[in-house]
Amino acid sequence: MNAQNTSSKLSNPEAQNSPYTIQSVVRACEILKLCRDATGSIGLDEICKVTQLSRPTTFRMLVTLVECGMLVRTAKNSYRFASPQDQKKRYRFGYASQSEEFSFSRLVSESIRSSAYRAGIDLLVVSNRYSPKIAIRNAEMFVQEQVDLVIEFQTNQQSASIIASKLVEAGIPMIAIEVPHPGAAFYGADNYRAGVIGGRALAKACIQQWNGLVDEVILLELPMAGPLPRSRMTGMLAGIRELIPKLPDQAVRFLDGKGRFETSLSIVRKHLTKSKAKHTLLGALNDPSCLGALHAFEETGRSQGCLAVGQNASIEARREMRRSNSRLLGSVAYFPEHYGDAIMSLALDKIQGKEIPLASFVKHQMITRENVDAIYPNDSMIQEGDADSLLFSRH
Repeated sequence: MNAQNTSSKLSNPEAQNSPYTIQSVVRACEILKLCRDATGSIGLDEICKVTQLSRPTTFRMLVTLVECGMLVRTAKNSYRFASPQDQKKRYRFGYASQSEEFSFSRLVSESIRSSAYRAGIDLLVVSNRYSPKIAIRNAEMFVQEQVDLVIEFQTNQQSASIIASKLVEAGIPMIAIEVPHPGAAFYGADNYRAGVIGGRALAKACIQQWNGLVDEVILLELPMAGPLPRSRMTGMLAGIRELIPKLPDQAVRFLDGKGRFETSLSIVRKHLTKSKAKHTLLGALNDPSCLGALHAFEETGRSQGCLAVGQNASIEARREMRRSNSRLLGSVAYFPEHYGDAIMSLALDKIQGKEIPLASFVKHQMITRENVDAIYPNDSMIQEGDADSLLFSRH
């Protein structure tokens, strides 16, 4: 960057002193002139130095100028003047998040927002609030707004068909997260594979701690999400049977935990009033469901007779597995903090007419108390109430 002799160009006494000028516009023009005359990109600190504006004020102005298409953000805190080639169509995507209830979906949303900003995409964000009716209304709103593409995160199989129909009729392409939607490209879990990883971990621990003795296997599912997420549970059962092949069918219980802590707590609490099992393997569709079920075992004083594995490796599960007396062996990671970059890349290719895969899958990894600190080293820096305020770095 070459900003020599630019400071003399920035002060314009007539503009500064005229009663008819708007000072914020004058300052924005000074920034534009500086970026226009610079060779290549120029950093935030250099702009502050030359313009003598405060860092917060300069940053807000830079963000505004980028949003208006006058500047281009080339890297973190680095900008350049927008060329005619940069004045291409600015895409507007709709993003319907699953819910703000779960840390997993909140991290997915934050990742998508960040990636959209870096890509220069206008993102219209709504929440489906875990409701099929609201998800359909949100899809109708996207049609009315005439967005260029929709990123859909909702877990009801029946509403998926309705949402897809409305968007197809409007000619709006869609990328579906976690649950397939007709006609949409899919991004999310390799459900069966993730289940197998969790099931093998359960079986290994059972052999080590109980010599392979199992009285009962409880699998907490989410039937409304359809067969693909259920394959997470069938995969878990297959993983268990790889190492404990004589496990009888009558020892397996599928319970509808609805993917929620409270529902899973209630249904497992009720189940334990009738179950006499002394050695139980517990698997769940997601971490909130798994943690709710574990709480039911603790309430009844039966936690030592339970071994559990979750799915998602959320911050709540990572905290739980760090407890010395926890019966949570670990959780299969999905790395929601990385969803945004992958999904935005697919979305941009799709909107630009390029071929994209019908399905793209996450690379899963088992997170345990032995490796959690290496993979998520920043967890200890996060306060209880701020568990989802940061995107975590994967090493």
